[in-house]
Amino acid sequence: MFYKDERLALFIDGSNLYAAAKALGFDIDYKLLRQEFMRRGKLLRAFYYTALLENDDYSPIRPLVDWLHYNGFTMVTKPAKEYTDSQGRRKVKGNMDIELTVNAMELAPRLDHIVLFSGDGDFRPLVESLQRQGVRVSVVSTIRSQPPMIADELRRQADNFIELDELRDVIGRPPREPRPMEESVEAVK
Repeated sequence: MFYKDERLALFIDGSNLYAAAKALGFDIDYKLLRQEFMRRGKLLRAFYYTALLENDDYSPIRPLVDWLHYNGFTMVTKPAKEYTDSQGRRKVKGNMDIELTVNAMELAPRLDHIVLFSGDGDFRPLVESLQRQGVRVSVVSTIRSQPPMIADELRRQADNFIELDELRDVIGRPPREPRPMEESVEAVK
C-alpha cells in the first residue's frame, strides 16, 4: 500500500536484486523502476548498492553503474575483495549491508516509507528499527524462485511484501532479439 503524499526512498541491494530477477528469467529496466515508484509517492532518493572489482580492466557492471549514476540514482559502491577459497577457486566478496543500513537509519526521520529491494534476512533488525521510528517498510523480492530468494523472517517483519515477479510487466526490460546469424554462415548454404 502506497500513499501519493508519502516521502519515499528506494534501497536497492544490487547483487541481491540482480540474482532474484535472474532467477525469475528477466532483466530490470531501472528507468521504469524509478518511474514506477515516483508514481507511487514522493520519491526522495533511489539508492543502489554494489561492490566493484577495481583491479579488472573492464567490469561488466560498470556500464550499469555509470548509467544509474547519470539517471537519478545515488550510487553507493566500494571495492570488492578478491580471494581464493580452500578449493583454490577465485571468489569475490563485497557485502554492502552496513552501508545500506547506515543510510536507511540516517534518512529514516525524513521518510514515511522505505522500499527495500533485497531478500537478505540480515536486514530484519533494520526493518524492525525503522518501523519503531514510524517508517513503513516494503520489501521487494521473490518467493517464486527455487529456492525462494527472500528470508522468511524478513518477509514476516516487513509491512508489505512485493513479489518481484508481479512487477515484471511494469519494470522488466523486453527480451532482446537474438543476433542474426553471420553472413558467412549464409554463404556456406
